[in-house]
Amino acid sequence: MSPSGQQGRKPRADVQRNRAALLEAAQRHFLKYGVSTSLEAVAKEAGVGPGTLYRHFPTREALLAAVLQTRSEELVARQAEIAQLGDADDALEQWLRALEEYFSAFSGLPEPLMAAARAQDGDNPLTLPCDIVITATEEYVRAAQRTGHVRESVKGYDLFLAAISVAWLKGAGAADEESLDRVRTLIATGYREPDSRAQASA
Repeated sequence: MSPSGQQGRKPRADVQRNRAALLEAAQRHFLKYGVSTSLEAVAKEAGVGPGTLYRHFPTREALLAAVLQTRSEELVARQAEIAQLGDADDALEQWLRALEEYFSAFSGLPEPLMAAARAQDGDNPLTLPCDIVITATEEYVRAAQRTGHVRESVKGYDLFLAAISVAWLKGAGAADEESLDRVRTLIATGYREPDSRAQASA
């Protein structure tokens, strides 16, 4: 291997270390201070300058999307658990709770996600993560519709918004757990088809 080849590897290793350090520092800051935390403080904790941070992550949304990617394994694991359920209605309900937890990862997270989902801006790094989650939600909705559990008019995007709204209420401290449960029940009442058991008990 030539000396130039050896020199060529070192910057790549440094770049990888800097990126990893930035992601770790950003996750700590998002957890502690929310998604509006100072990016300069993130860079300082990672041991790099602001210029290095912005070379890796040109915008706050880019950094947030990268941090969410590192946390997506938890959501994928929940999907694997949900796949074992035999009831499509239960699967949809569990998926919505999983989304609620995912959207509650950091204080202030629901706002940029809702903005990205609404705008559908291809240049926003958060648009793709939202699209992936909305598509998965649509699949759960369709499965429950095929078994008669969910109204035909309901869309995956509707329940994406419902889950992210509950996450916002939770993160803002706007409702206690009992109130959140009532909100979840109201949401479920809105998307479910009235079943025979509910009619019988009425």
